[in-house]
Amino acid sequence: MTVIDKVAWIRLEDGVILSSRSRGKDVYYIPGGKREPGESDLDTLTREIREELSVAIVADSAAHLGTFHAQAHGHPDGRIVRMTCYTADYQGTLRPDNEIEEIAWLTHADRHRVSPVDRVIFDHLRATARLL
Repeated sequence: MTVIDKVAWIRLEDGVILSSRSRGKDVYYIPGGKREPGESDLDTLTREIREELSVAIVADSAAHLGTFHAQAHGHPDGRIVRMTCYTADYQGTLRPDNEIEEIAWLTHADRHRVSPVDRVIFDHLRATARLL
């Protein structure tokens, strides 16, 4: 089993969650990405969100929400994503950047439009009454 180590930003507003779609992809992903060698969770979160969405994470507002696992979308069986998720405030205006083509605010009803690990997260957020 191979594990892909990722850190993600859970941004909820009025019961909907911020998601993004990369160019050429057919599903939405919770914003974030792979850790680079030597990076802490917060380092990864800050870098990835700046690169993807052009905003700055407010570091002292970051709070661990949970760590989730699932089969990696588009990878052979046995390749697992470990998604360490944080909530945090941000500064700036959200806009797609670099490989991100689109951002969207999704509800649990959009669960079929996201990656497998995001489905697990959507279910958790719904069960804890955070996601419509």
